[in-house]
Amino acid sequence: MRFMMLMFPADQCNAAPDALPSAEAVEQMMRFNKSLQEAGVLLALDGLHPPSAGARVSIVDGKVRVVDGPFAEAKEVVGGYWIIDVGSRDEAIAWASRCPIGAGNTIEVRQVFEMTEFPPELRKAAEGFDDPRRPAAS
Repeated sequence: MRFMMLMFPADQCNAAPDALPSAEAVEQMMRFNKSLQEAGVLLALDGLHPPSAGARVSIVDGKVRVVDGPFAEAKEVVGGYWIIDVGSRDEAIAWASRCPIGAGNTIEVRQVFEMTEFPPELRKAAEGFDDPRRPAAS
């Protein structure tokens, strides 16, 4: 079972575009990441730049609207993620519980859909898109 663990850092909502974590925070997180890797459960991970360096794209009245960060109404933002492959939701929660997050920070654990969970008509609609990392056939 694959799970995505989403990091919601409390201090990133209003962070400057060039904001970086401390060396101590990076060292602690790398120890956690290495433990995931050594356990053989880590599939992917990335940290994200602050929202002030991002943009939001939406459709308003049929037109594309782009709003550059920071986003005044943001109360929570995703600061990074891990994708892990474990045996159960409880195991994913146990891994998230080991993450060295500070007070006010949150990790949300969400199971990733597997194609086998969908009924046949939905699997048929997704035919030909097996691995999103592989270039599309021309």
